[in-house]
Amino acid sequence: MAEKNLTLVTEFLLVAFTDSPEWAFPLFLLFLFIYLITLLGNLGMISLIRVDRRLHTPMYSLLSHLSFMDICYSSVTVPQMMAVLLELGATLSYTRCAAQFFLFTFFGSIDCYLLALMAYDRYVAVCQPLLYVTIMTQEARLRFVAGAYVAGLFSALVRTVSAFTLSFCGNNEIDFIFCDLPPLLKLSCGDSYTQEVVIIVFAIFVIPASMAVILVSYLFIIVAIMQIPSAGGRAKTFSTCASHLTAVSLFFGTLIFMYLRDNSGQSSGEDRVVSVFYTAVIPMLNPLIYSLRNKEVKEALRKILNRAKLS
Repeated sequence: MAEKNLTLVTEFLLVAFTDSPEWAFPLFLLFLFIYLITLLGNLGMISLIRVDRRLHTPMYSLLSHLSFMDICYSSVTVPQMMAVLLELGATLSYTRCAAQFFLFTFFGSIDCYLLALMAYDRYVAVCQPLLYVTIMTQEARLRFVAGAYVAGLFSALVRTVSAFTLSFCGNNEIDFIFCDLPPLLKLSCGDSYTQEVVIIVFAIFVIPASMAVILVSYLFIIVAIMQIPSAGGRAKTFSTCASHLTAVSLFFGTLIFMYLRDNSGQSSGEDRVVSVFYTAVIPMLNPLIYSLRNKEVKEALRKILNRAKLS
């Protein structure tokens, strides 16, 4: 019996949604629709920013990187969800599971850092408008973005190595939609204290650190807005931050619920719903948030559409 319990896991079986096979095909169609809208919306946003010169600003440069990350982020998980639904389960090798975890962590970490950089950009624009062009130069933007990519790579590498040096024994069923940390920890056996500490420490440098930058930036922004004498001026200034604040609230709200809480006693069904929201729904919503609530994007889109009608 002891030998059986110590049998090492060489592959993982994703079994999410398999308890309700009658919902498999409708959910597959729903995820396919969400994924296609995500691709079209984010590719459209990237193309719009490249084509319209009025959008060649630091904020929209960061937004184009965020849209690219949303495509990558969603592509790592959503096709896997659809495969699980079509096949009523999917088998992943140990290496493939580790690769998915690495890519998901890599793109997710960069998303966090980019949102923090966008908050800093808004802080400079609102609180130091005369120095904005001097501070947010093209060289500075490249350094910021490169730093986000390097930090995301390092964090993902350390967390993946730590997670997959755990011992997985016996049961290999993951009641989840992809290889993520909470379900993997549930399958681990033996002493995992050191790995969990390393994972938590590096997680702090992603979610809480990014949130700290965002909170401090918006604290200064709020103070600056409150000093504007006219109500119209305050509303106009705040409107420049509204889209970013909405995206931040949705993304970090779900991440906090998923990763910065006590997972004991939490249902897998609840975790699945939350994970679908931040891996599939939010990347789809981001282009809508930044277009519907942004005057410059709407004007650029209207210009492109009018040009298309005339041709």
